[in-house]
Amino acid sequence: MSDENTEKKESLVVASKLKTYIREKSGMNTSSAVIDAISDKIRHLCDTAIEAAKKEGRKTVMDRDFT
Repeated sequence: MSDENTEKKESLVVASKLKTYIREKSGMNTSSAVIDAISDKIRHLCDTAIEAAKKEGRKTVMDRDFT
C-alpha cells in the first residue's frame, strides 16, 4: 500500500475542460496548481459520499450522497 502523503496523486479532472470553463466564464487564466486543488476537493467530496452510502448499507454512491 502506498503512502498518499508522499505519492503524487492522479488528477481527477480534465484540465483543458476546467481551464476552458474558467476562461469562458471569467476571461481569466488558470494556474496549473488549480488542477491539484480541485482534485483534492473532489477526493474529499467522494470520501464523504462513500461514507454516507456505507451508513445507508448501500454499495452504490448516489447523487444524494453529495450533500
